[in-house]
Amino acid sequence: MACSKFFSGVLPELTNEIIQYFRNDFSTLHSCILVNRLWCRLAIPLLWEDPFSKGYPKNYHFIDIYLHKLNDDDKMKLNEYGINTEMLPSNILFNYSSYIKCLNTYRVRSTIETWAINAMVSNFDEILKLSSFIFISLINIFIKNEANLYTFEFRLLYDKDLSSYDCFNSAFQLILQNPNFICNVKNLKIYLNSYSDLSPFMKCFYSNCRSISSLYVHSLIDDPVEKDLSNLINSQQNLKIIYIDCSNNSLKSFQISNCSNTLKSIIFHKTYLEYLEINFNEIFDQLNVLDSIHILYCYSLSSTIIQQIINLTKPFKLRSLFMDRSSKLQIDLLKLLLQKSGNYLENIGFRSSINNNYKLQAFKLVKIHCIKIKFIDLQGFDDKNIFSALNLIENIQQNLNYLSICLSKFGLYQSDNLSSLMLQNLGQILPNRLEYLSLDLKINIIDLKVFFHNSQNVFIRRFLIREKMHQDSGIILSCIKQYVMKEKRVAYLATDSIPIGSNDVDEFKVYGIQVMRYDQLYIQVYDFINELG
Repeated sequence: MACSKFFSGVLPELTNEIIQYFRNDFSTLHSCILVNRLWCRLAIPLLWEDPFSKGYPKNYHFIDIYLHKLNDDDKMKLNEYGINTEMLPSNILFNYSSYIKCLNTYRVRSTIETWAINAMVSNFDEILKLSSFIFISLINIFIKNEANLYTFEFRLLYDKDLSSYDCFNSAFQLILQNPNFICNVKNLKIYLNSYSDLSPFMKCFYSNCRSISSLYVHSLIDDPVEKDLSNLINSQQNLKIIYIDCSNNSLKSFQISNCSNTLKSIIFHKTYLEYLEINFNEIFDQLNVLDSIHILYCYSLSSTIIQQIINLTKPFKLRSLFMDRSSKLQIDLLKLLLQKSGNYLENIGFRSSINNNYKLQAFKLVKIHCIKIKFIDLQGFDDKNIFSALNLIENIQQNLNYLSICLSKFGLYQSDNLSSLMLQNLGQILPNRLEYLSLDLKINIIDLKVFFHNSQNVFIRRFLIREKMHQDSGIILSCIKQYVMKEKRVAYLATDSIPIGSNDVDEFKVYGIQVMRYDQLYIQVYDFINELG
């Protein structure tokens, strides 16, 4: 009885709550549209929250639907650019332009340009002019239809394209005149470059928006923006996450004192920490609810900073630490940091640019001090540290959920040997279930069979395998079908051996396995940590 009421729409609140779980599952949402009117009304807004970010293959028809809202004068301008406005929809069922919640200026502009090219506009200058006109028109349409953004991301498409900058500047003038469009933004991302005078724009936010919970700042300029940034941060009442991504000293005065009772996570990515000119001891002791710090490929993590961290009276909850050759800590400083914070560390990675002796020592330190590792990214080995790496994986398998291994940077002989060692010894030490496993190796079919045999009781939700041996892809594919497909050991698969669009993709689908492109399934560290918050 309850089930029939649910599907008939008698329980709309419950139905709405359930459909929210399908927010990013476009296939399921499209199916929901066909159930009944209630399901359709609930699913349509979710499908139109962020159409510009939908991955490939991309359908650009949604821009035509938006342009349905243009007035007659603007439609005449489209005709002047060679666009046949009679092909635009004459009638639409929903007010789609009011549903948009996420606006990424880079994606919007690039999507419009592709739409213009598909519309047979061939002259590059005309494409830029048409794209600017449509971009401004869409912002105006969204505002007039009372759209209310949840996420706003500002980024120029071409840093040196002044016409593009003028376009964004005009769009911002519309936003400044209509602050309700952004007054409820919760996620704000700002990319600063030499052509971005964002002072008026940031002022609009700290004057009209108090709802930001996640702030991302990427800076490529040396001009100081600390005042605007500090005003923006201190104006917020519920700021929980700050993501600083900058390779200069533009953010040297990092003031977050007003967030002492709300800020839960700080992410530093490729940041010169010494340039921030802050005392870690003073700053972090003020933050009463801070639960996670993430350090991703940051520079100048000096002995002074490490000592400040050690002197903290509160725990320094370092959740992530990723290093390359330019950002690695001295081994004695790494030891001190892990002694202080290793019990909190959940995500760690070492790029192949770090020398192998350092990694050998680092693996041993991680094994001793870090028992809660969930994500580990291991790139580059030699015949000494590979067994230390395997030993580390076995030691942390209780919590391990994401594992990425890449051996493709070495010479042919060494890579072949190391790849064999990895495949022969990895399967038997994996946990019974992994959310993610990525293997970028020089694969020998015999070794691959050994790996699959040793890991036969392991379920891997997302499995990526990239082979560098350039063997007959049919041999690799046959092995994957035998050990992975028929045993239903994965949910999502990405491999060089299966061309997207081939009949093999459909064959895997029969077994409940979705084959995807490698870049779709591959986890970028900074995106992964950003989602964690």
